Amino acid sequence: MESSKEDKARQAEVKRLFRPIEELKKDFEELNVVIETDMQIMVRLINKFNSSSSSLEEKIAALFDLEYYVHQMDNAQDLLSFGGLQVVINGLNSTEPLLKEYAAFVLGAAFSSNPKVQVEAIEGGALQKLLVILATEQPLTVKKKVLFALCSLLRHFPYAQQQFLKLGGLQVLRSLVQEKGTEVLAVRVVTLLYDLVTEKMFAEEEAELTQETSPEKLQQYRQVHLLPGLREQGWCEITAHLLALPEHDAREKVLQTLGALLATCRDHYHKDPQLSRMLASLQAEYQALATLELQGGEDEGYFRELLGSINSLLKELR
Repeated sequence: MESSKEDKARQAEVKRLFRPIEELKKDFEELNVVIETDMQIMVRLINKFNSSSSSLEEKIAALFDLEYYVHQMDNAQDLLSFGGLQVVINGLNSTEPLLKEYAAFVLGAAFSSNPKVQVEAIEGGALQKLLVILATEQPLTVKKKVLFALCSLLRHFPYAQQQFLKLGGLQVLRSLVQEKGTEVLAVRVVTLLYDLVTEKMFAEEEAELTQETSPEKLQQYRQVHLLPGLREQGWCEITAHLLALPEHDAREKVLQTLGALLATCRDHYHKDPQLSRMLASLQAEYQALATLELQGGEDEGYFRELLGSINSLLKELR
């Protein structure tokens, strides 16, 4: 009998806690709580960023919050519908380095694997603005984010890659990696070039395999004369000399890129005594590290992989 009393008491307690939804709605209305959609939030953030009465801190906070929303493909596309993307692109013209940096941060997230947004960005002049920032005196933190946005804009978008080459993008990147103190950017630049070279190669291979019936994208890739451009602009030598970077991760990226450029740069590599010396010295270093790895019980270790890349390059260059 006691337990049914307890049950009733518990039911009453549960009822008290879980009130009907109508009552909850009424409470919310009284509190004046409005549940905003992502679109409404983005409009509010763009207005905050674009308002002349907002302080620098408020503008940066608005961009920081906006970046979270545009990671979602649909949100990034919604940004186009009310002109928000162009407002952020124009933010790259700001004289305030932090605003340039955060505008590029938002754009990099919005462009990422989002063809609709990439196309609008090219039409909105984003590529020129990004290249101007990379070509001028700016803090390293700004250039880092701008390079990230440039990578996001170019990847899987051959038309943007064509425009990049036409606008002298390779010269801009060359100057960038040759500046003092930009080693961290140099590795990212080399990784971008590797990605672009291999992306075009895969697109051409895939088209052959699938007997592509709509070759529009392939035609666009064929217009991207990247390898001749890299050769003319001295990237064979620049990439080879970046092997002198001390970090294993950086060397791995450089070795990958040297491999991808081999067919184009073979004669340059043959004539470069510094490259042969550098590869021989790295071969000895990674031979020792790979041996230690094996002793530690790792058959397929990281250093052994790097040693494999060096050995195959040396073999090709004999």
